[in-house]
Amino acid sequence: MNIKDNMLRYENNLSEYASKDKDAVRIYSNQDDIRPNYYRDIDRIIHSLSYTRYGDKTQVFSNNDNDHISKRIIHVQLVSKIARTIGRALKLNEDLIEAIALGHDLGHVPFGHVGESILNKISLENNESIFMHNIQSVRNLMNIENNGNGRNLTIQVLDGIICHNGERLLEKYEYNDKKSKEEFLKDVENSWKDKKYANNLIPMTLEACVVRVSDIIGYIGRDLDDAIEVNKVSKDIIPENVKNVLGTNNREIVNTLIMDIINNSYDKNYIALSSNVFNALNELIKFNYENIYFKANTKEQIEEYEFMFRVVFNKCLYILENNLNNYNIYKFYLDKMNDAYKNNTSKVRLVLDYIAGMTDSYFINEFNILKKI
Repeated sequence: MNIKDNMLRYENNLSEYASKDKDAVRIYSNQDDIRPNYYRDIDRIIHSLSYTRYGDKTQVFSNNDNDHISKRIIHVQLVSKIARTIGRALKLNEDLIEAIALGHDLGHVPFGHVGESILNKISLENNESIFMHNIQSVRNLMNIENNGNGRNLTIQVLDGIICHNGERLLEKYEYNDKKSKEEFLKDVENSWKDKKYANNLIPMTLEACVVRVSDIIGYIGRDLDDAIEVNKVSKDIIPENVKNVLGTNNREIVNTLIMDIINNSYDKNYIALSSNVFNALNELIKFNYENIYFKANTKEQIEEYEFMFRVVFNKCLYILENNLNNYNIYKFYLDKMNDAYKNNTSKVRLVLDYIAGMTDSYFINEFNILKKI
């Protein structure tokens, strides 16, 4: 047995519904080494600059000095572990699962979903496309990383990332294994134009379905624990049905959901939840939105964030339009990008890409510099 075969020996035990290494397709040709395709994609994601910046990006609570509150990197690692647990039990491709999970939130902007909403508003006002973090994650990996050359990941990984949509719970997750590279690229193109289209994408692998539901499992209980930690909610007000079916803390909720999915999906060509667990999870999601996400930031904080985003956006656009190349958008971003990226991207999109890639602290620093212009 040669080294490459040894690296792929686990495939002998995979389900008939699992994605195999031979199925992997890249947009550009790739020189092989000993690593299987999806394993190699994990490495490319981990070594990306976008991945490094996970460490200082908001999960739910911004500007919080409690070190025990989750940052985006913790959420991503939780999703990866949860999804790999389900994947191993269902005999699916754990390498593909891990790559999708680790890359799924690379397009998240400063201040989490609040920042994403603001950046979407600014993008539309400036006649650019809708802005959604899952689409931006794929853009990072295809068009921005590696100095604008992209990371040349497999379309199975990229497809799983763009389809992850952790805000939409389904009782049953199905996939389309007939989707081609051309159809994937069409999905990317159409997603920029139509939010409804983007929200209803069907992934091409069962592994992507696992990550999609694991994204919800990865945040729903942990965000509840974080909210209790910062005194935003009390366990006393958690709905009784949620307590009885899922549990009252992250450990119980994660365990219940993982086991329910495994028991309802084993040897199936779909990923499913039982009806009572699905209904309880839906109730918990609604509870979290009403008591955590909608209240994570005050009206005044949101107005302040929007003011900051608009200052950074407008000043950066002004800098580009006047070629003021002594500012950070040139020194730390555009000067490192290839000519194809710079010449084929609108100035508005260049600024959106720049802001989307910022960590919370870098964004605040940029605001403090640019507001003086």
